[in-house]
Amino acid sequence: MTGEPTIGDVFGEMIRDAYAVATGTGPRPLVGGRLPRPVIEIIERDDGLVNGAPAAHYLDPPQAWQPYDHRAVDRVRGRVLDIGVGGGRIALHLQERGVPVTGLDTSLGALRVSRHRGVRDLVHGTIDEHVPDGRRYDTFLLLGNNLGLIEGRDRAPGFLAALAALARPGAQVIAHGTDPYGTTDPVHTGYHELNRRRGRLGGQLRLRLRYRQLGTEWFDYLVCSVDELAELLHGSPWRLVDVDDADRPYYLATLELAPA
Repeated sequence: MTGEPTIGDVFGEMIRDAYAVATGTGPRPLVGGRLPRPVIEIIERDDGLVNGAPAAHYLDPPQAWQPYDHRAVDRVRGRVLDIGVGGGRIALHLQERGVPVTGLDTSLGALRVSRHRGVRDLVHGTIDEHVPDGRRYDTFLLLGNNLGLIEGRDRAPGFLAALAALARPGAQVIAHGTDPYGTTDPVHTGYHELNRRRGRLGGQLRLRLRYRQLGTEWFDYLVCSVDELAELLHGSPWRLVDVDDADRPYYLATLELAPA
């Protein structure tokens, strides 16, 4: 017994259980052998900070969404790739509106839940792994704060190049981000300073997810300001054409593929 989690599909197990609690479909995690217990996503940061949040929001219907989610889906055009499809909340809504949408995720468990909920077109893998499939898209969605998948300065060029390789002419990216620098909480401002001393962007998080006895490997996830995003786009095939920050500190960034 080491006290360390087993590496596994944390997100998939968590979404499966959240779906079971919400619908009664499949075995539910129980408290005291009778009552379904709430499904909590545990997020560990590499400075020792631990946060937890209910996982049910990954299954939210449109009436429970935040305003920026509605504004994001209203901007889609053409064929859509929903990156980090999770439990399928965005893809299902677009599908019901007649939008051709593909859901991409690295979690097999999440894809199973999305499929059970009715998402028709799903791909298992990363953006880079999807490029050789030869499919092309007009809109890429990075919602649910999934702008974070850019990770940081080292990963950004490869991630943005992979998106461009999957893009049709004139394609767009609609990404949800959060400006991390409005806080005065020393737990977070101290972490920003620690990151800068390490040569990282202030909001570049080093995380792992936990659920029950499972954990992920440690990974980078980027929370950045609009100015930092613009810096990361410099020299890439993408240009920042619009920022919707009506729900500050959250924002929607719209990128367009530069003409060849």
